[in-house]
Amino acid sequence: MPVDPNLRTLDIEIPTQPEVLVQLSMLMSEEDIDLNAISSLVETDMALAAAVLKAVNSSLYGLRGRVQTVQQALTYLGLREVSAITFEMGLRAAFPPAAELEPVWQRAAERGLMMGRMGQMLGVDPWAAHSAGLFEECGKAVLYRHAPSHYPAMLRAAGSDAELVQLERTAFGVSHDALGAALCESWGLAPAAVASVRHHVEVQATLQMPDTLQRRGISAISTIASVLLSDVTQLETVTHEIAPQASLDEALMLRAARRITEQLETAKEHERG
Repeated sequence: MPVDPNLRTLDIEIPTQPEVLVQLSMLMSEEDIDLNAISSLVETDMALAAAVLKAVNSSLYGLRGRVQTVQQALTYLGLREVSAITFEMGLRAAFPPAAELEPVWQRAAERGLMMGRMGQMLGVDPWAAHSAGLFEECGKAVLYRHAPSHYPAMLRAAGSDAELVQLERTAFGVSHDALGAALCESWGLAPAAVASVRHHVEVQATLQMPDTLQRRGISAISTIASVLLSDVTQLETVTHEIAPQASLDEALMLRAARRITEQLETAKEHERG
């Protein structure tokens, strides 16, 4: 898919989608999805398969037994979550390892899981929701790779993403939300996921969706996930503001958010125990 023409004039590189993820997307788009083909595809990339299995066996998913193959992971977690983990690891691998980006990737994994499961509960495309959660902050990785000596200081200086966006626009002429949306487009994510990534900073800061935002369900779920990750005490207030703008049932959204929180807490307790 085309990248925003305005970004083509900037000397900031958008990484290309790894071939294994291109093939995974093609397999997932088929009417009759072949789980054996998907597991075989992931396992052909040994580093990717190892990263996927490490993620699957983390406390985030709370599985009681250790998963040793991608096929087992598909059996226990299902296609969407294993495919999303594969996309997450492919996304991480597209950028150089950096300690400053670890919090970004950790939030991506948790937010993606939250959004995918909430999407499933609310009747909003769960794959698009999960991928939007994974990619929401990926523009920060793009800018980190572009300016590794300067960008970490911006990350430390900004008190919020809204402040960070202003610093980025001053320094680079573009912000991480726009770059993240460009990467989503170039990697072929659903338009609703792209829109959520493009507007997430604005919506989360103002609790107002722009008039131009057409597919609003994923953006609303993104805003709720942000609250769950930052300040759960604001859950009811934010849900009351954001749910009607996306034509989602407020009580159902609250119930879904609380259920996801309980699931993640249970998984973490299982890991500690």
